[in-house]
Amino acid sequence: MKILILKPSSLGDVVQALPVLRLIKKNLPESQVYWWIDSRLASLLEGDPDLAGLVLFERRRWAHPRNWHELAGSVCWARRQRFDWIIDLQCLARSGAYGWLANGSRLIGLDEPREGARGFYDAVARRASFHTHAVDWYLSVLPLMGLPKDGPFEWLPPRPAVAESLRRRWPLGEGEWVLLQPGARWLNKRWPVGSYSELARLVAARRPHARIAVLGGEEDRGLGAEILGALPEGRGLDLTGRLTLQEMVECIRLGAAMVTNDTGPMHVAAALRKPVVALFGPTEPSRTGPYGQTRQVLRAALPCVPCMESRCRHEPPMECMHLLKPAAVADQVLGCLERSSRSGLRNPQ
Repeated sequence: MKILILKPSSLGDVVQALPVLRLIKKNLPESQVYWWIDSRLASLLEGDPDLAGLVLFERRRWAHPRNWHELAGSVCWARRQRFDWIIDLQCLARSGAYGWLANGSRLIGLDEPREGARGFYDAVARRASFHTHAVDWYLSVLPLMGLPKDGPFEWLPPRPAVAESLRRRWPLGEGEWVLLQPGARWLNKRWPVGSYSELARLVAARRPHARIAVLGGEEDRGLGAEILGALPEGRGLDLTGRLTLQEMVECIRLGAAMVTNDTGPMHVAAALRKPVVALFGPTEPSRTGPYGQTRQVLRAALPCVPCMESRCRHEPPMECMHLLKPAAVADQVLGCLERSSRSGLRNPQ
């Protein structure tokens, strides 16, 4: 049996969709599963033991008509594979159209009203309620294939060589590292950098053996420098703009806990079952919070929360994020670390 999963982006969405792959392979071990993914995220799934291959979505290149022959070539390749099942977990017009043109025996998608993609599908998985988590919604496609939607699986298999490379460069396998993720695609999802700085100072003062590492992309370098400026020498590590996707995953695996805005690495931490303290404002944690850890989400009680908008229209602006106080966040983080210590959890060595 050949199966194609369509979930090109974003990082957090791809991570949340991985349980679908894991349970397909658990229940259909002889199946060949391919994944249609944005080329900028391909390294996340390269060499994945459950995948027969990756199908690259060149979003930037295919936006220009001069490169549409590449898109046509990709569709022709997919048609030649004669997929038994095509599963669209992106549910936008482009993914629905690609799945339909690929001409598999059966096309399944989600009941997502945006862009009318569900018009392409042979079967639709409905979201049980507004508050149904994205992971559970994605998994609801499996019963449409006659497969169970639960069972044990390893969400993100370890990459020992990548982890060892990290250890050689930085002391990440030693001691207790608290990871901070201060960036986010939406500006109104970002907890103020000054609050992160104060949080880092409080955690370092109250947990003398703990160290702080700041994660993020190249665009977050200024945030990392400012946050670590609040710490004594040797207590922090700025990793912004310095990690590949695979290294970021293994760095989180080596960490003790993460404090994060609503962003992709948050979902990585949840997938690795690391303690996550997530700071939410405009979005709804029951839908897209850290899976299995939504009780550790902190958010302000304001009438406008969650607004589900990428621009804040509230006065004063971003009050939902500013009301989250560093002392309260520090208490939550330290509680997570203490519980992990008592339960005997240790960082992988």
